[in-house]
Amino acid sequence: MCTGNSCRSQMAEGLLSSFVNNIEVYSAGTKPEPVNPYAIKAMEEIGIDISNNTSNHVNEYTDIDIDYVFTVCDNAKEICPIYPKAKQMIHQNFPDPADATGTDKEQLAVYLNVRDQLSDYFKNFVERNLR
Repeated sequence: MCTGNSCRSQMAEGLLSSFVNNIEVYSAGTKPEPVNPYAIKAMEEIGIDISNNTSNHVNEYTDIDIDYVFTVCDNAKEICPIYPKAKQMIHQNFPDPADATGTDKEQLAVYLNVRDQLSDYFKNFVERNLR
């Protein structure tokens, strides 16, 4: 979960879905926006297609039995709804790639960096908790 559900949480959903195939993964935002084209490009570079993902509001998932709720930005953590059925709430802030400026190449580089940070974080999480 993040604020816009357009970059970090979308990339996290794609990564987690690729790391573990026997779990259901959702992403959501507190103020959903369309999936960011740079996030789509960053994920395409590692063979993960998020181009058909949709942005969803966090309230769509409050009644679902969820094992882990991840907030990937400080803002989402602050206004995250209560998930009474969640077994664990986990927070790790990642830079917002949507703040990137410059040429297309420079902006994409920021997305690639954040994607790699997310990838490292969630690979470690999966290895420690889901294997």
